[in-house]
Amino acid sequence: MGIQVCIMRPLLVRSSLGCLGFGSLSASPIKSVTQATAVSHLYYMRKTMHYQTEQKGQPNSPDYRIYFKTSEGKYISPFHDIPLIAESEQGNDVPAKKLKKENEVLYNMVVEVPRWSNAKMEIATKEPLNPIKQDVKKGKLRYVANIFPHKGYIWNYGALPQTWEDPNHKDKETNCCGDNDPIDVCDIGSQVCSPGQVIQVKVLGILAMIDEGEMDWKVIAINAEDPDAKSLNSIEDVRKSRPGHLEATVDWFRKYKVPDGKPENQFGFNGQFKDKDFAVKVIMSTHNLWKALIQKQTNAAGIECKNISCCDSPFNCNAEEASAVVQSAPVNGNALPVSPEVDKWHFI
Repeated sequence: MGIQVCIMRPLLVRSSLGCLGFGSLSASPIKSVTQATAVSHLYYMRKTMHYQTEQKGQPNSPDYRIYFKTSEGKYISPFHDIPLIAESEQGNDVPAKKLKKENEVLYNMVVEVPRWSNAKMEIATKEPLNPIKQDVKKGKLRYVANIFPHKGYIWNYGALPQTWEDPNHKDKETNCCGDNDPIDVCDIGSQVCSPGQVIQVKVLGILAMIDEGEMDWKVIAINAEDPDAKSLNSIEDVRKSRPGHLEATVDWFRKYKVPDGKPENQFGFNGQFKDKDFAVKVIMSTHNLWKALIQKQTNAAGIECKNISCCDSPFNCNAEEASAVVQSAPVNGNALPVSPEVDKWHFI
């Protein structure tokens, strides 16, 4: 059985039960980074937590899963139980607002796909405890094509926990409904991460991709531990310090499905990146949509909402029930070979 330790900074929780409470739901997005910080006070834990991953099934096979658990051995959902907003690594009794510089809010990112890799790993939103699995289309494991000059994904790719792009919610800016997934993140840091790793990121901007008519936001962020994190504070900083990177990102998202016979993806705002403040509004809007989902105040659209920490949620379960989900999965086995076709170049 493979175990991977993903070290997190401490998170604080107010409830002695270790449960997450909910503030009032609002239909409007949070208006500023400062207000986003205030929301984070609803999601505290009193002690340091380390997330671990546990592999089940055979890598490179349809039954392969990566489950998440705490250092105490309690299985959790990375979708619902990992807080959206991360806290600074300081004493547990120091208020978070005194630990951060103004406007410096860090978000937890669940890494699904490491940079340069091809397997389309993703949070299994419709399975109990939402493990990471490889996407399957028409009975075959899904890999993204190498579209020259790129090799696989060109960033660490993943999702922000406790967010949801509701397929029944129409975005006012693009007039498109959500894609029924957590909001996606591209970490442009230099470290190549691992599937299931949980990192803290600084949000820099956002791209409005429209995938077959569905709204599919792409948050641009950087690992807070990256050497460049201090100097990159906006999408314009990325444009100035990394010439061509943003253009390559749009090109990648536009063409990555073409080798599979699908049309190029489209974009809102003429493919222009929106700034950090706009990105935070979108993130907090999807966070509110997630809160409605986990409290059964909206159509779940097939999403599995089992969790162990959201006390007010009707989907809350105990540690024994969560453990039973993992124990029912196939045992961990040897990796299967990957087809040489995965390394093929595509020129578009």
